Amino acid sequence: MTIDEAVLLLKASQAKGLTTLQEIVLRSSWEGKTYTNIANEADYGEERVRKVAAHLWQVLSDFCKEPIDQSNFRQTLENHHLSKAHQQLVKEFNKAATAISLEFPSGPVSLNSRFYIPRLPIEELAYAEIAEPGSVICIKAPRKMGKSSLILRLLTRANNQGFRTATLNFQQVDKAVFANLDKFLRWFCANVCRELQLEPKLNDYWDEDMGSKVSCSIYFQQYLLSALESPLVLVLNDVDWVFKYQEIAGELLSLIRTWHERAKGVEIWQKLHLVLVYSTEILVSIKQTQSPFNIGLRINLPPFTKEQVQDLAQRHGLDWTDGKDAESLMAMVGGYPYLVRLAFYHLVGKGGLEGDLEQLLQQAPTETGIYHEYLRQYVLTLQDQPDLGDALSEVINATNSVKLEPALAYKLQSMGLINLEGDRSIPACELYRLYFRQYLKTSAQNSGCNSTATFDRKLRSEKGFDLFE
Repeated sequence: MTIDEAVLLLKASQAKGLTTLQEIVLRSSWEGKTYTNIANEADYGEERVRKVAAHLWQVLSDFCKEPIDQSNFRQTLENHHLSKAHQQLVKEFNKAATAISLEFPSGPVSLNSRFYIPRLPIEELAYAEIAEPGSVICIKAPRKMGKSSLILRLLTRANNQGFRTATLNFQQVDKAVFANLDKFLRWFCANVCRELQLEPKLNDYWDEDMGSKVSCSIYFQQYLLSALESPLVLVLNDVDWVFKYQEIAGELLSLIRTWHERAKGVEIWQKLHLVLVYSTEILVSIKQTQSPFNIGLRINLPPFTKEQVQDLAQRHGLDWTDGKDAESLMAMVGGYPYLVRLAFYHLVGKGGLEGDLEQLLQQAPTETGIYHEYLRQYVLTLQDQPDLGDALSEVINATNSVKLEPALAYKLQSMGLINLEGDRSIPACELYRLYFRQYLKTSAQNSGCNSTATFDRKLRSEKGFDLFE
């Protein structure tokens, strides 16, 4: 039994469900925290925490038919499987709750969502690392893989520990900011201050004679970090967006590496905890000794496993315990979180596909399928970047893996359209292979017309209007 199953079982079996404190005690005890730590972090009296815990251990002892206390709680539950009666109880609870709280999968999964699937042990490693002085966490995964949901939980954990937090998204930066390194680093410092509600005092610390990188470091050390009483967790999102600006990217990445190394000997730099979030391999020429991507904790978010898909099905009130339906869905969409969640939304919601997995899968790679609108967003990108369309066409029409130009392969991988096995490319899932094969054609198959142009004309003819105007 996992901690999530234990929480669900208690929510389903107790007349009033679980209180916030009860769930905190359960999850914190699972992580090995003491009653004193739990009381301090949750801001409750220790005696109250102990009383709540004692009640929970008794309830769980009754379920498992053996004594449970804080010392053996996790070990006992991990060795204990839900009985059929308890599985039915959880199933009915999930079905009732889903009818009320069904969520369309869009953006990060909210903190209180019942549909969030923990990525263990990745999350526990990240939570532990973020608390370390001068830490660096590098999170890499294609789009729609759950990076934002994990970041949301990391920031919440940091805030609960009394840390300050700030997030910069490089995809939102105006192109003019990338005009030169000095302009970019001034933007960088000013926006960190804005996130922290500090007055930007760039001119007081910037010195042209010392250079932009030194000025930026001085600004962080003597002003920004000195102004904070607690550590700062700084999330740099969409770092790969900077890769196209080779000079700026190289200087920024080496600067971040320098800050991390300074934390080993300069106490104030230990207050800076960095999280770098990106979707693709680094495309900047930079020495290994200057790269921040080979230090700290490196996380590659994987697709859902079969067990996680079954867990999510259960949370939607579906009985997929035999594993066959999970295998069928994954054969089409892999374990990609967004694609899996969208399928469950339609299987449980009122989209005309209630419980009809076979019909959903038949329609999936067609323009009447549930993924059509989502996939058309890729089409727009491929239309704007014909070289990507041609590269994808080569991959999906091949019978074996294909070796692409690295820049194209990494871009398609960051979009989630292909997987890389060494330097060889394959379609990320059967859905993409079938959907794009319907449109993208090689020039030889279309009398000299390139694949992207063919796709463009096909989309323009759909439903009698121009999708690109």
